[in-house]
Amino acid sequence: MKLLLVEDDPTMQTTLQRALARRQIDVRVCGDGAQALEQWRALEPDVVALDLSLPNLDGLQVLAQARAAGLRTPVLLLTARGTVGDRIVGLNAGADDYLPKPFDLDELEARLRALRRRHQNAGVDAPINPQQVGALRYELESGAIYHRAEVQELTPRELGLLKVLMEKPGHAVTKERLFELVFPGETEVQYEAIEVVVYRLRKKLVGTGAVLMTLRGLGYLLREA
Repeated sequence: MKLLLVEDDPTMQTTLQRALARRQIDVRVCGDGAQALEQWRALEPDVVALDLSLPNLDGLQVLAQARAAGLRTPVLLLTARGTVGDRIVGLNAGADDYLPKPFDLDELEARLRALRRRHQNAGVDAPINPQQVGALRYELESGAIYHRAEVQELTPRELGLLKVLMEKPGHAVTKERLFELVFPGETEVQYEAIEVVVYRLRKKLVGTGAVLMTLRGLGYLLREA
């Protein structure tokens, strides 16, 4: 896989380039927003990992110009800006996924490979393939979850949990599996923390036509109300 990493931190550039190279990912780096589009066109990468905070042009400007120029490469946003508003703006600008810093290297690799696989399977000109439960819609191409026409304002952990459940509506997903996906590599987090995420997400789903159910001994599932 060929990855274009647009990141202005030299330490981050070197660390990710070396670590991902050991995982058979060819990483090309660019540290300047103004040069990113030129390298994007020249390299024709499989995936672009794009930092939001860049000199000259920020990541959102780079992304908007790329999409306007017809560049359809899947984009993973990397940023220290962890607010829901930043994530929604990024997704609406054309990003395919969002990973806040600091992140786990295994999760980064998994997300990059998932974006590449999804893009290859769907084809550049294929229509968006949504998954829907009630009035909730998960668009695989953008990675966003909508309630009717509005992007849902969810925390990264709530979004991660809901995505997993929407991939298999009506099927139980174990608490252990959800914990691994929502809190990857976070060994200091208590196991019960997944229940807090479920509790908060359940309140946000009121009125969406989707219900998050607890199945004792099995886990959680999402179904239509």
